[in-house]
Formats: sequence, C-alpha cells, structure tokens
Amino acid sequence: MLKFTELIAKTNPKSPIAEAYRVLRTNIQFSSPDRELKVILITSSGPDEGKSITSSNLAITMAQSNMKVLLIDCDLRKPIVHRAFGLVNMKGLTNVLVEGIDYSSVINVTDVENLHIITSGPKPPNPAELLGSRKMEEFLRAVREDYDIIIADTPPVLPVTDAAVLCQYADGVVLVAGHGMATYDAILRTKANLERVNANILGVVLNGAPIARNGYSYYYYYYDEAGDGVKQKRRRKNGGLPFPPDSTASGEGVNV
Repeated sequence: MLKFTELIAKTNPKSPIAEAYRVLRTNIQFSSPDRELKVILITSSGPDEGKSITSSNLAITMAQSNMKVLLIDCDLRKPIVHRAFGLVNMKGLTNVLVEGIDYSSVINVTDVENLHIITSGPKPPNPAELLGSRKMEEFLRAVREDYDIIIADTPPVLPVTDAAVLCQYADGVVLVAGHGMATYDAILRTKANLERVNANILGVVLNGAPIARNGYSYYYYYYDEAGDGVKQKRRRKNGGLPFPPDSTASGEGVNV
C-alpha cells in the first residue's frame, strides 16, 4: 500500500493515483445536486483501511480546485492526520470542545494553498460524548461560515460509535473499504449502522487495490501547467486505472 505519509495529491499531482482522487472529488461534488454538501465525513468499517489517507488526499485535491478547505481530525482515539502533514498535535479539536477556545487559535496553515487543518488535540476519556455534544454542533456551524468544504476524518464505524454520532452534523458520508480487508458482511453492517442514524451515504472508495504486472499497454494524456498535452504509456489490467506496475490504487473503484 501507499505509505500514509505519501500525500500523492501533493507530491505527484500528475500521477494516475492523484487523478483518482480528483475523480473522487468530482463525483462527490456532483453526487447530490439538490443538497449542499459542505461537511463530508470519511470513515470505514474497520481500522487500517485507508480512511485517513483518503481524507488527506481528498482535502488536498479539493484545495487545489480553489476551494477553501478545512480538514479536521475527528479520530480522537487514534489520530494520524498530523503525522502526514508534519504537524504538532499539542492543541486541536478537543481543546475547542473542552476548553471553549476559539477554533482559529488551533488552525494549522499548510503549504497547500487553501488548505487548513485542525488536529485532534489531546486524547479525551469520552470521545463519543464530545463529538456528539452541543459544542461540536456549534463548532461545525461556525466553520461552515468560513470554509467552502469541511472534511472530517473519523474512527471506523463498527468498533466505536463516534462516526455514527457525528453523522447528525454531516451533509454526506464516504465509506472507505480496504482491498483485502473489508468484508462484504462488514460493509453491509456498516451501511446499516449509518442508515439507522439517517446518514447520507454518498458512496464507497475501494482503497489499495493491487495492479498486477501483466496486462496491456495503452496511452493516456495529462496536461502540464502550460496546457500542453503530454502522452505517457502505462500498463493496465482488467479495466483498472493506469497505475504503474506493483503499485496500489488508493481511490480505484470509486463509486460515489
């Protein structure tokens, strides 16, 4: 799998994997034309399925499309977003919710234009209660006024109730399924749990699907900053996205 610290949408924005994240961004934007999608919750059925790398790269691609984006690490149990962006997690969301401080004091400005991050902050003893509190509702109401899109990275659905609790404040939910990790039964149970709290499930992202060496060659285009078409050759199998041999596709199988 891709290392989490490899923010491919930032480090290699012309790669096919980064393009897959842009496809995800576009699909989210057009998934609900009659309903504003401002707070997007990213979750999974179980741990280590790639929800945090998906949240982070999606936030980057959103910011690259000139939207003002806030990425919030709402995983108060096993936060990881700060590591990917090289941030210090001394203060963050929990300080806003527990101490009542202004959220602007814990904003992290990144080197990605238009992208701000709020880390999780110190781990609390009562994560689900904090995320479902009135202070969380007030916090999200405030950031809605200041940002075009808010991406919330949340804990997996089946082990804990945190994501389900947060759904009441989200406009849409994207479920990340790790290839070879998420089972059909787990995804069905996750879907049922989210539907019980009236979550607006936008779709599923298949993360980490392997691409074999064997396959046929074909050409694809991308455009450089000057707008000139550039043709590159890649190998492809089974209709998958054109990822280099032996790589994995974070974002392949997008169904949003």
